[in-house]
Amino acid sequence: MRLLIVEDTPQLARALAEGLKKSGLVADVVGDGLHADQLLRSERFDAVLLDLSLPRLDGLEVLRRLRARGDDVPVLVLTARGSTLDRVQGLNEGADDYLAKPFELAEVEARIKALVRRRYGRPTPVLQLGPLRYDTVSRRYQLGEAPLEVTPREHAVLEALLLKAGQPVAKQALCDRLCNLDDAVTPDAVEIYVHRLRKKLAGSTLAIRTLRGLGYLLETEVGDA
Repeated sequence: MRLLIVEDTPQLARALAEGLKKSGLVADVVGDGLHADQLLRSERFDAVLLDLSLPRLDGLEVLRRLRARGDDVPVLVLTARGSTLDRVQGLNEGADDYLAKPFELAEVEARIKALVRRRYGRPTPVLQLGPLRYDTVSRRYQLGEAPLEVTPREHAVLEALLLKAGQPVAKQALCDRLCNLDDAVTPDAVEIYVHRLRKKLAGSTLAIRTLRGLGYLLETEVGDA
């Protein structure tokens, strides 16, 4: 899962990024609203953590521009503006959730995961396709009755495919999910992770199909969900 953290307090931004990374979430960090607006126009993210009191461009204006472009990326506002009026204004401008400072990292992580699940039409914390189960809270996979052991990057690829099960996921979208701006992942590397996952799913009713020009599709070979 790739996030954008928009926060002008360096210590808080680093703490958020490092804490979320321990849970397998990749984050880019920017410290002003104008830079955030530019990134949101050119890069793809699974969710945005947005402060409101930002230099160069206020967070609410970043949010207005994002929604005016028709971008539905989930936005969690993290701000010291905690009054009811501020909350109402943020939600009315298009925020999906609103959390006042100070906050606990565990709550931020839980809210992000809930927003992303809802975006993909998966409201419950356990995702399932055929014999594959994924608990988004514990971040563990189970195939049939046994745990499915995967590396962090295999984990991210499989999560992306499972969230959009039955729909193709472009190779570039998988590249984006695996890295931030300082850590590039090549399409060739994605092919390696997909190959490894296919071997780990072998013998089950699941398959990862390659759709030329479209990407990869996770499906049950017998067509059931």
